[in-house]
Amino acid sequence: MRIMTLNCNGIRSAAKKGFFDWLKDSDVDVVCLQETKAQIDQLSDPVFTPAGFHCYYFDAQKKGYSGTALYARRKPDRVSTGLGFAIADEEGRYIQADFGNLSVASLYLPSGSSGEERQQRKFEFMDAFMSHMDALRSDGRDYIICGDWNICHKEIDLKNWKGNQKNSGFLPEERRWLDTLYDELGYVDAFRLVNKEAEQYSWWSARGQARAKNVGWRLDYHVISPALQDKVEAAEIYTGQAFSDHAPVTLQYGLTL
Repeated sequence: MRIMTLNCNGIRSAAKKGFFDWLKDSDVDVVCLQETKAQIDQLSDPVFTPAGFHCYYFDAQKKGYSGTALYARRKPDRVSTGLGFAIADEEGRYIQADFGNLSVASLYLPSGSSGEERQQRKFEFMDAFMSHMDALRSDGRDYIICGDWNICHKEIDLKNWKGNQKNSGFLPEERRWLDTLYDELGYVDAFRLVNKEAEQYSWWSARGQARAKNVGWRLDYHVISPALQDKVEAAEIYTGQAFSDHAPVTLQYGLTL
């Protein structure tokens, strides 16, 4: 089973840049998208319901903002949206599909880079989401939560780590939050199980030719239940084309839908 995640920075923009043409040949079973920036009634073109997939969208209330989507080759047993708290549900930040005992989710964790108010909203989301992740541990299901987590965990995960320690996305509080998620709750950064190399980035600033110079950040993760650790087989960040300021991150699992 192959699962791909991409912050598309506008699904209509990504479509114009060739994302759906590439998806036809990408051999993936589940697609998790974030920052769709569109309402469902703006996506009537058949390109947004690609052949061979069951397609689900969760829009933000605010037009042209946030939003998540999930496509699956197999029809899910159940699809759910939201997390039960305002910033997640009003901004369309979480959609989950259940297949037997496995749940795959598309998550768009807020950015705090636009100012202190948004950073505080990000911390509020993180607190509520940590409680949610804690509760999931006792429900007996396995989880693969894909998406733009908007945090780099380790120094290896961004190029200029020394200069970004006071910037949103690499704040000490954010990194400690991931420490708690991994070390105390037991969740696993699936990518790092099979790729421990440096300069593995999934987002680049539009400034200073950052993408061409590979001055990036790894913000897009597959976070998995500990029971799935031995199922991770391979990981790839696709940089051959630029559909967005993020790149698709695809992992292969020894699982079937």
